[in-house]
Amino acid sequence: MQPSFNPFRDQVRSWRPYISPFDPCPPQRVKYYVVPPNQYLGFQPPCLPQFPPQLALKYGTLWPILYSPYRKTAHTKGVEHES
Repeated sequence: MQPSFNPFRDQVRSWRPYISPFDPCPPQRVKYYVVPPNQYLGFQPPCLPQFPPQLALKYGTLWPILYSPYRKTAHTKGVEHES
């Protein structure tokens, strides 16, 4: 059984670009991009949980469901993410 996909938790996606035989540069076989969680939230539901004020300033959002951490590419390099 395949685990369920959660767009708010699984924000990193990957795609495989076309690799030309005439490309002079070494190919990047997998490229990654981030989809922000607000793309899946059509409207703001009432009574969402909130961060305390200090954490909200640290994370840049009041609502944990809209938090999207920045991850350096060195941490995700070579990791296969299924889309």
